[in-house]
Amino acid sequence: MHPVTLVTGASQGIGAATARLLAQRGHALLIHFAHRADLAQAVADDCLRLRAPKAIIAQADLANEAEVLALFARLDASLPRLTGLVNNAGIVDQTARLDEMSAERLQRMLAVNVLGPMLCAREAVKRMSRLHGGQGGVIVNVSSSAVRTGSPALYVDYAASKGAIDVFTGGLSKEVAGEGVRVVAVRPGITDTGIHATGGEPDRASRMAPQLPMGRAAQPEEVGEAIAWLLSDAASYTAGAILDVTGGR
Repeated sequence: MHPVTLVTGASQGIGAATARLLAQRGHALLIHFAHRADLAQAVADDCLRLRAPKAIIAQADLANEAEVLALFARLDASLPRLTGLVNNAGIVDQTARLDEMSAERLQRMLAVNVLGPMLCAREAVKRMSRLHGGQGGVIVNVSSSAVRTGSPALYVDYAASKGAIDVFTGGLSKEVAGEGVRVVAVRPGITDTGIHATGGEPDRASRMAPQLPMGRAAQPEEVGEAIAWLLSDAASYTAGAILDVTGGR
């Protein structure tokens, strides 16, 4: 039986790269997107050209519980039982100091980056856990090296939201490990994706490269390879771990 994996935020960047790598490994995929159906469909088409037995797309605002429930209902109706969740979707905002941030910005940051992954993980556990009649599975949360730097004068709100993901990973792992569900995380460093443009710094990856130990930013596929390994049976005794993919930073 092939693995069945939901990748959130998979229309571009790390999520899209991960979906393509999983397709090569024979995963059936639900490609989640928030805004760009055209980009998500292009990723799904790529996955089908690779080895994915099935690849479908679905839109949802992950900060909205009703939309998360609808997302999982589409998964249930269209694919076999879920075996993997990649909690990749996340946002940044314009670079700013905390004393320049509105409450609305902070609420949205935490809603998308913390509440969303927790809701998705909750629904995944309901489908994977042996307590609920499942056959086990893996949840991979995408954190960030920002949890160590704190991203001062850039986006401390984003860094704090990823710190919550780290804590959530450890706690949930202990909660469900005995039920056949492994919960792990990857912590990417500076990665060459479009997310930097959202913060108003589209050239951040290239600008930061000389300051990084390896002299370059990561490519999305390099993070995707770590995620794919954590989802695989090769990582069968890895639970609660957070894997740094930071180039030594």
